[in-house]
Amino acid sequence: MKIATYRHAGSTAFGLVIGDSVRGLSKALPDIADLRELIEKADGDVARYLLAHDVLAEAPIELSAVELLAPIPRPAKFLGLGGNYRDHRSESKAARSNGDRQIWFNKQVSCVNGPYQPVLKPGGSDELDYEGELGVVIGKRCRNVRAADAPDVIFGYLICNDISVRDWQTRSPTHTLGKSFDTHGPIGPWITTSEEVDISDLALRTYVNGVVRQDARTSDMIFTIGEMIEELSSAFTLEPGDILATGTPSGIGKYMTPSGYLEVGDTVRVEIEMLGFIENQVIAERRA
Repeated sequence: MKIATYRHAGSTAFGLVIGDSVRGLSKALPDIADLRELIEKADGDVARYLLAHDVLAEAPIELSAVELLAPIPRPAKFLGLGGNYRDHRSESKAARSNGDRQIWFNKQVSCVNGPYQPVLKPGGSDELDYEGELGVVIGKRCRNVRAADAPDVIFGYLICNDISVRDWQTRSPTHTLGKSFDTHGPIGPWITTSEEVDISDLALRTYVNGVVRQDARTSDMIFTIGEMIEELSSAFTLEPGDILATGTPSGIGKYMTPSGYLEVGDTVRVEIEMLGFIENQVIAERRA
């Protein structure tokens, strides 16, 4: 199952993506505000919930006629893992300093952006960077989950671009400010549910203006998704709709010679095999 949030005819809705069309569910579920709430009420099993409630999807609308939005517009948590690809660790001294530990950071949820909406280049920085990543969407409220049991609490997967403002990122050990500028969390284009895809060895590529910058496979990750969920849920409760960005491979702009930071007018495309792609153009931030 693929499930998306979209805007059509002036209204925001959620529905099933089938082929080149979307079939709305919002009208049949008027008491559910968004996908996050649907995932929570369905206890992570939306297909069973729809069947149990005799939900009939609306007539199909061509995807070309809708504007796809961030599938989860306001997750309770948006967390990112640093240095989780072997080749990225080899290029990054900071990533190597993590040793065998998972180093997590927050992206403030106000950074969430749609899969095809513009990304703002801050006026006060010339170090705007991209990080193509696999995103995990939590399906059930959970705590102290063992790695082996992690599949039971995963709703599905999407694509993330962990946009980073490098000078703001490095000025504080928490990374939060540099990872959380408005629009710097594009996600989507939809959520592919966990039973539909095996994410253990998928191709991940990031393009800037059509040129490949990152080219890796999810099998190159150091920590498994099960290990990530075990680590995080040992500290705090994970909630339906929480998003975990699982780390980026080598090829970020910071380590290019000369540096390959993003400029106004650039277009960044992140694609992951079986999950689709997101594509965002960089525009100048205009301050009042």
